[in-house]
Amino acid sequence: MALLKVKFDQKKRVKLAQGLWLMNWLSVLAGTIIFSLGLFLKIELRKRSEVMNNSESHFVPNSLIGVGVLSCIFNSLAGKICYDALDPAKYAKWKPWLKLYLAICVLFNLVLFLVALCCFLLRGSLESTLAYGLKNGMKYYRDTDTPGRCFMKKTIDMLQIEFKCCGNNGFRDWFEIQWISNRYLDFSSKDVKDRIKSNVDGRYLVDGVPFSCCNPNSPRPCIQYQLTNNSAHYSYDHQTEELNLWLRGCRAALVSYYSSLMNSTGVAVLLAWLLEVSVTVGLRYLHTALESVSNPEDPECDSEGWLLEKSVPETWKAFLESLKKLGKGNQVEAEGAEAGQAPEAG
Repeated sequence: MALLKVKFDQKKRVKLAQGLWLMNWLSVLAGTIIFSLGLFLKIELRKRSEVMNNSESHFVPNSLIGVGVLSCIFNSLAGKICYDALDPAKYAKWKPWLKLYLAICVLFNLVLFLVALCCFLLRGSLESTLAYGLKNGMKYYRDTDTPGRCFMKKTIDMLQIEFKCCGNNGFRDWFEIQWISNRYLDFSSKDVKDRIKSNVDGRYLVDGVPFSCCNPNSPRPCIQYQLTNNSAHYSYDHQTEELNLWLRGCRAALVSYYSSLMNSTGVAVLLAWLLEVSVTVGLRYLHTALESVSNPEDPECDSEGWLLEKSVPETWKAFLESLKKLGKGNQVEAEGAEAGQAPEAG
């Protein structure tokens, strides 16, 4: 017994074809939006590729760009099919390919749904790649004279200013690395010598942060050096007073930014997926309604459309049997080829 059978007359078939034609062009618009969102996300990720450890994070924007292009192609073709469905002569050329096209549409809908899920699951990958990338970026902050790394200082400073953050997890991360280049250190100074000698790795470590960590909203002039030395500043206690620095780490700021961007994109892709599923179901009904017309010479006669020709268990069983037959057919061909080679060998 057919699943979700619906009766159609000529008027209903025409309305269905016209409605599907409109929905397909809406899906083309949705595909364009998905493509644009993927392109925008790729550009945003490339802007900060210096503080990201790998290119795995580009999988989602590349997937969005791909499904956006495919959506435009498939729905443009489906719109043409729905337009030609009103003319039996034009529809005849599409008839042999519709089953294959519908199978491709079902597969595309599955891929689109998986891409939407990936949009919501990107957060974990971003956290790990940013943690390592930001740590390396901060380590190379001082290398303004090293080819290939001379841009890192500007990148980190602009990042901290734009996202109102400081360090990887917080401003104290800057205490653990030498972020001042040796070029700007006076090695004849006793303080510089003592700091370098007191460190096992011979690095110049200070309890200070770059200027880009300063919060301009603070009424007090920025204190960016000797942050833990209360006696170095008037009326200052670093343990009780709110520092005039950005307290949030850049990893948390970037993850929050990209997560909100990806969540919005994921919602848009899910809405496009629902539209695609509706179009595929409608196209299936149109296909079966036109196939079941009892008298092709009388286009005004009634017909029936359905989603599946049999019930779900029967359809699944028939699908498995077709796979088994396909496997047996390949096995017989392989045995026939071996048998043909045996006499030649003799």
